[in-house]
Amino acid sequence: MASTESSHNESDGAGTKKSPSTPCSPKKGNATLSTSTSSYEPLETHDPHLNKLAVTMFEKVSNYLQAELTSSESEYQLLEQMNKATTAKYQDMRLIAANVGKGIVELNEKFKSLQGYLDQIDQIEENISKLESAAYKLDAYTVRLENKFKSLSTEKR
Repeated sequence: MASTESSHNESDGAGTKKSPSTPCSPKKGNATLSTSTSSYEPLETHDPHLNKLAVTMFEKVSNYLQAELTSSESEYQLLEQMNKATTAKYQDMRLIAANVGKGIVELNEKFKSLQGYLDQIDQIEENISKLESAAYKLDAYTVRLENKFKSLSTEKR
């Protein structure tokens, strides 16, 4: 506004002042500072085809913007659903992890209660290994003794 008012009150190159009541218009030939290319002029008839095209353009731009907003809204709704699903999944995983943790604690307690028996089993296994070794030595000794006995009994004959 201020730029058009200042152009009304300024003088043109010839030193004549313009009247503030005269509208500035690109069609009327008065120079303005505005770079607007609007074809709207008050009290002038307009091209109905141009009006129809302008209305169509504004409707299509409106439809486009509405579709953009709708798609953005849809994307946000999808993200919200994904976040809810993820939250539910993590809740389930948290419960599973808590149950697994309880199970591990119970198993550790049972292992500690069975540790004495496990130690006894290890000791029995060690004694069995020693007994088995002694049995192999005894078997080897009896085989040698039998061979010696056979050799002595064949000598006496």
